[in-house]
Amino acid sequence: MASLASKIIQYVGSKINWEKDVLLQDDGNGAYIKEWNLDIAKPTDAQLSAVESDADKMERNANVDATRINAYGNIADQLDEIYHDINAWRTRIQKIKSDNPKET
Repeated sequence: MASLASKIIQYVGSKINWEKDVLLQDDGNGAYIKEWNLDIAKPTDAQLSAVESDADKMERNANVDATRINAYGNIADQLDEIYHDINAWRTRIQKIKSDNPKET
């Protein structure tokens, strides 16, 4: 089940400034929209439910991104690897991507 924040991002269609545009709150019974300061209408529960599948996919792909970033290693080491053997680097990166596929 996607988070409320992910569903709102899917509903809005862009990144959100969570300190200014939309404020979420959780008083122990689940997150809710405390303040809505965007030029589009505040979403209804039905509208948020309608984007849940896309929000779930966005969250899963974000987890894949984090896994890939960790496996790639730091950029300085990658640049050294590219300098010494770019084909080996390409092979390694492609394997990381194929082992951790994103949903389309």
